Amino acid sequence: MTHRIHRAWLVAGVTFLVLLASAAFRSSVGVLIVPFEDEFGWSRSATSLAVSVNLVLYGLTAPFAAALMERFGIRRIAALALLLISAGTGLTLVMTDAWQLVLLWGVLVGLGTGSTALVFGALVTSRWFVKRRGLVLGVLGAAWATGQLVFLPIIASTIEHSGWRTASGAIALACAALIPLVWWVIADRPADVGLRPYGATGELTDAEQERNATHSGWTAARTALTTLAEASRTRAFWLLAGTFFVCGWTTNGIISTHFVPAMHDHGMAATAAASLLAVVGLFDIIGTIGSGWLSDRVDPRILLVVYYALRGTALIALPLFLGPDIDPPLLVIMVFFGLDWVATVPPTALLCGRIFGPERGPIVFGWVFASHMVGAAVAAAATGMIREAAGDYATAWFLAGGLAILAALACIAIPRTRAGESAPPSVPTQPSDAALRQ
Repeated sequence: MTHRIHRAWLVAGVTFLVLLASAAFRSSVGVLIVPFEDEFGWSRSATSLAVSVNLVLYGLTAPFAAALMERFGIRRIAALALLLISAGTGLTLVMTDAWQLVLLWGVLVGLGTGSTALVFGALVTSRWFVKRRGLVLGVLGAAWATGQLVFLPIIASTIEHSGWRTASGAIALACAALIPLVWWVIADRPADVGLRPYGATGELTDAEQERNATHSGWTAARTALTTLAEASRTRAFWLLAGTFFVCGWTTNGIISTHFVPAMHDHGMAATAAASLLAVVGLFDIIGTIGSGWLSDRVDPRILLVVYYALRGTALIALPLFLGPDIDPPLLVIMVFFGLDWVATVPPTALLCGRIFGPERGPIVFGWVFASHMVGAAVAAAATGMIREAAGDYATAWFLAGGLAILAALACIAIPRTRAGESAPPSVPTQPSDAALRQ
C-alpha cells in the first residue's frame, strides 16, 4: 500500500519558509542602521524610530491578522503580507528622507511581518494538526528564530561587499517569490481540500468555516478586541502577556537591535558580531524543536521557568566577556542563549490554547505576542537611552537579565489549563467560566 504524505506537512513546510523569510527581513534592519546613517547622515534616534515603529506594529498587527485570517483566509492574508514586505523593502532603494524609512520599514514591513509572525504559525498548527502540535510549533518557532539570526551574516556580508541597496533589493525579490508558493500550497482549512487535520479521527466537518463566512472585516477586528476584553479579565492572560513582554525585551529588544552596535563599541566587526547571532540562531533550532517535543510531554509552565532562568543567567554573564574577539566563554554564552531564544514559544502557545480554547487561543496568543513586541520596542528605546547616558551597555544587560529571572518566577503562577480539568496537549479545550475568573 502506498502511503502519501499528509498535506498538513506540506502546509507546515511552506509556513516554515514564510516565517523564515519574514523574520529574516524584519531583523535585517539591525545591520542596515549604520549604512543608512553613513549614507544619509541620519541620527541614531531617527533610525531607532523606524525600528521602534516596526516592532510595535509587528506585535500589534498579530492579533488582528489572526482574526482577519479567520475571516478572509490564511492564504489571502499571508500573500498580502508578503506583498507589503516586498514593497516596503524594495521602495527603500529610492528613499531620501528619514520619514520614508519610518513609513517603508517601520509601517509597511512592520504590518507585513506582523501578519506572518508566530501567530500565523500557531493558527496553521491549530487548524491542520491534532497530533504533534507541540513539535510543529517548535519547528515553526525555530524558523522564526533562524530567520532572525542565521541570515544576518549573509546580509551583513552583502552590505559590506555590494552595498545596502543590493541587500534590500534581494530581500524584496525573495519575498515576492514566496507569494505563488503560498497561493498554490496553503489551504485555509483541511476540509477545503477534503481532508481531516493530521491525527484527527472524528467526522469531516467544518461548521466553523460556514460561520466565519458570514463575518465582515469589522467583525474580524471586533472579534480580536472582544477576545482581548474577555481574556484581560483573567490572571492567566496577564501572566502570559507579562512574561512574553520580558521575552521580547530580552530577545528582539536588546539582542537583535543592540548586540551588533554593542560589539562595535568593543571593537568587533559587524560581520563577526552577526556571526555570533547566527550561532544563537543555529542552536535555537535545537532548543525550539526540543521545546516543542517537550511541550507535548512536560508541564509547559515548568519549561518556561527553566527557559527564563537560563536566559537571565546568560544576559547577566554576557557583559563580563565582551571584547573585540570571539573568545570561548562568549561563544558558550551565545550557545546557551540560543538554546532558549524562542524555546518559550511552544509552551506559551500551548497554554493559550489550553486555557482559552482552540478558536480563541490563537487570537489570545496574538495579543500575548503583541505584548512580546511591545516589550521589544520598549527595550530597544530604553537600551539606547541607557547607552547614551552611561556610555556603555552594561546596565542594560544586567536589567534585562534581572527581568528574565522575575519572569521565571512569575511562570510558576500560570494555570496549566482551565480550572478543574487537565487537558492533554493535543486536545485544547474551551475555557470555562471558572477559568475566566482566574
